[in-house]
Amino acid sequence: MLVRLGAWSVLEAGQTFLVGYALARALDAGFLAGNVRTGLGWLGAAGLAVCAGAYGTGRVYGVVAELVEPARDRLVTAVVGRGVREADPGALSGLTQQVELARDTLAGVVMVSRSFLFTAAGALIGLFSLAPLLLTVVLPPLLAGVALFAVTLRPLARRQEAFLTADETLARELGVLCPGLRDVTACGAEERVAADLGRRIDAELATARALARWSLTRTAALAVGGELPVVLLLVTTPWLLRHGVSAGALVGALAYVTQSLLPALQNLVHGLGTSGSRLTVALRRLTTPTPRPLPRTQTPPTADHDQPQPARARRTTAAPALALASLSFAYGPACEPVLDGLDLTLPTGAHLAVVGPSGVGKSTLTGLIAGLITPDRGTIRVHGNPVPAPQATVLIPQEAYVHGGTLAENLALFRPDPVPEAELLAAADAVGLTPLLRALGGPGARVEPTALSAGERQLIALTRAYLSTAPLALLDEATCHLDPAAEARAERAFAGRPGGTLLVVAHRLGSARRAGRILVMDGARTACATHDELLRTSALYQQLTAGRPASPTTLTR
Repeated sequence: MLVRLGAWSVLEAGQTFLVGYALARALDAGFLAGNVRTGLGWLGAAGLAVCAGAYGTGRVYGVVAELVEPARDRLVTAVVGRGVREADPGALSGLTQQVELARDTLAGVVMVSRSFLFTAAGALIGLFSLAPLLLTVVLPPLLAGVALFAVTLRPLARRQEAFLTADETLARELGVLCPGLRDVTACGAEERVAADLGRRIDAELATARALARWSLTRTAALAVGGELPVVLLLVTTPWLLRHGVSAGALVGALAYVTQSLLPALQNLVHGLGTSGSRLTVALRRLTTPTPRPLPRTQTPPTADHDQPQPARARRTTAAPALALASLSFAYGPACEPVLDGLDLTLPTGAHLAVVGPSGVGKSTLTGLIAGLITPDRGTIRVHGNPVPAPQATVLIPQEAYVHGGTLAENLALFRPDPVPEAELLAAADAVGLTPLLRALGGPGARVEPTALSAGERQLIALTRAYLSTAPLALLDEATCHLDPAAEARAERAFAGRPGGTLLVVAHRLGSARRAGRILVMDGARTACATHDELLRTSALYQQLTAGRPASPTTLTR
């Protein structure tokens, strides 16, 4: 493959040699000697060489593809293998971005390096053929420019990687911060978060400026290696003429420098300077596994986990359904805690409503109980087992998920075995899904998620959770798109599940009044009691309810 690449490159470089040599011969032996036919003949030879060179360039692209694609395949195999063996979280980015970046930049590096090598060889051979003295003028600055560029390659690669690292760090910080902006505002941590984020931005700006400063050396390399030979040829023209260099040879030398060497050097500097550093960074990242967070410690499954259970079994144990002890969590070491030392115990069959202003941490609490977030301190146990306990907890968020299968497949998503149709229809009737089920055409009807309203998707998600075997249901404003009557029906269904426990982030006052106890999240003044007790003791609850009886009034601001 390399031999074929070299052979086609020689054909491509033939035009480089003839462009200057033919021009010199056309002047010296043709037009300046009064022989127009000879001059035109040499120019025609140069034109044919250009056509042959174009054909060689086309063949070069094919060989480069044969060289680059197997390298891409090996990188893909390595990234996929590492992702499967080590659960590397960087495998997806490696496949979708870094492998393609490596493939493209490798092709670019091969093309510009090969082009400069053969173009420079053709031009230097042409200069020597015209007059060896021309090499003493052109070659030293050319070598100096290439050497200056080569010295900057490693620092450029280091600064390119530093810039990418700073950019990824800033993106990761924003990815964590943006979903928690309400919590930041609720905790009054705007200035502290802004200061931390400002330092990340300043760090990326510093790396970008360092990269730009080193990029200036490419301009210096071009000036020394490509522009200075032109100036030297013009300055030394009288001396060269006195030493036997012909006028045609001087014109040919200028053609070699301006039409061949300078463009080839520009392609090398810009192509290798950018693509080479990117290729170095991409290959290093592809061959170095992404650090992964340590797995959370989990207790071995209990005996009843290993035994098959009836489809609608609810695990009931002597332990409470939910026990929180000294639970604390903050979205970063410099942030105010969203939860600080929270203690809470729910017996099996309890119905708890969680209320409070937006951003106070209600969704954070459900995420902690479901095991989606790891607490900073404290313990969480569901029926005596530490979280995450996916077989014991089901979380229904505000934005309901519905996939494009049948309605029965959507509803049975949390069940390991097919759900009997009678049980499915009974669950739909209990939650309030029956009218939609009939409108869609029954359990076997295909579901188009985009054709459903937000409330219809919530009814499907609620029925799916109702059919699950998890005894603890967490409704995080999962009924906010339903009318009050539909919301009440769904919550009564969950509260009445045999052995089931319900925790609902309340969206309306009526939802809170239906609960046996209410958790009012209010920072250090968080309280848990009945509706009547909270009206006497909690200023925030009094403000949220305004002392009114149950109504569709919303509780969140």
